[in-house]
Amino acid sequence: MNMTTHLERQAVQAGGTAESTHILVTVNQAWNIWNFRRAVIQALLEDGHRVTVLAPPDATVPNLERMGCAFIPLAMDSKGLNPLRDLALLRRMRAMFSAHRPDVILSYTIKNNIYGALAARSLRIPFLPNVSGLGTAFLSQGLLRRVAEGLYRAAFASVPAVFFQNGEDRALFIERRLVREDQARLLPGSGIDLERFAPADYPLADAPPVFLLIARLLRDKGVHEFVEAAGLVKQIHPGARFQLLGAVDAQNRTAIDRVTVTAWEQSGAVEYLGTCDDVREHIAPANCVVLPSYREGAPRTLIEAAAMARPLIATDVPGCRSVVEDGVNGFLCEVRSGKSLAQACLRFLALPREQQAALGRAGRTKMEREFGEARVIAAYRQPIAESLGRTRSQLKGAFA
Repeated sequence: MNMTTHLERQAVQAGGTAESTHILVTVNQAWNIWNFRRAVIQALLEDGHRVTVLAPPDATVPNLERMGCAFIPLAMDSKGLNPLRDLALLRRMRAMFSAHRPDVILSYTIKNNIYGALAARSLRIPFLPNVSGLGTAFLSQGLLRRVAEGLYRAAFASVPAVFFQNGEDRALFIERRLVREDQARLLPGSGIDLERFAPADYPLADAPPVFLLIARLLRDKGVHEFVEAAGLVKQIHPGARFQLLGAVDAQNRTAIDRVTVTAWEQSGAVEYLGTCDDVREHIAPANCVVLPSYREGAPRTLIEAAAMARPLIATDVPGCRSVVEDGVNGFLCEVRSGKSLAQACLRFLALPREQQAALGRAGRTKMEREFGEARVIAAYRQPIAESLGRTRSQLKGAFA
């Protein structure tokens, strides 16, 4: 019996069609797919592909399954640097790829990108990673950075395409010969649902101004600088409110512990809002959304806030400056400087309310022009189609 016919029969028995293809998506947390990649997954399902998510499980798994995805749990230490655990992850991913034999694999987050690419290469499965951020290793110097670069170089050597979420990360990888120029594709972040994140009425002039930072509470997100800036601004505008929204991530090496956050609250510097399922309820009453990060891929929180017509303040670093245009939809400040961030906040507060709102409207326009989900979906479809074409051609050549 012809092997191609056998594969087609298997697809029909699995609930697909003779033309259906299997796309596996891997990431370090299932909620990442549900919150940030949902539109791409939905488009793949609507295109007729079977989609399987491989990730550590969490409360979003039933949502993914209701969409029509299959789910495979993946045990992994997403933050640790233990080489034995990482080697075990590589072996685990290779075993799962071999067992489920997807036609194409899409990947997000650092370890899934690196070890997934190495595992897929050994099985000759097309692998399409998305570099959504460079992580702590790229912010460090010395051995850790050299090891990270060596892993990327080896992992991405034969992948058909690598997606980047800002041009500076793309240029960096090309310059350091971690990828070839013909591999590197640029995306407008993970895209934004412009209907869900619709413009919200700007806060009333008589309400105290609110600066909101949405991020995991990590040193690399500039949380310490945000707290320092809050103290400086409150000396001039004592009614100003500085709010933190995000998880206390004890597993991350740059995490800020809950005791420190409580001390900040008790001092009156900031208000800690914890976590929430829908950030829109906190973005809407904010006058300005802030991200003093040390480096980003494409900062989702700034994109969401801009879509809701909120002015932005962020550090002048890769990722942030692809979303924030200084003086157009917000202000940029120096990285690792609470004083510079405070000056940007004071610059913002000196504007009349209408000019503040105008910054927000300019941000919404930018999101409509550059960051819509349709652009991301279209960018994925081409390399997926190219990879599927090669895979089918190889099958026919090998088994006809």
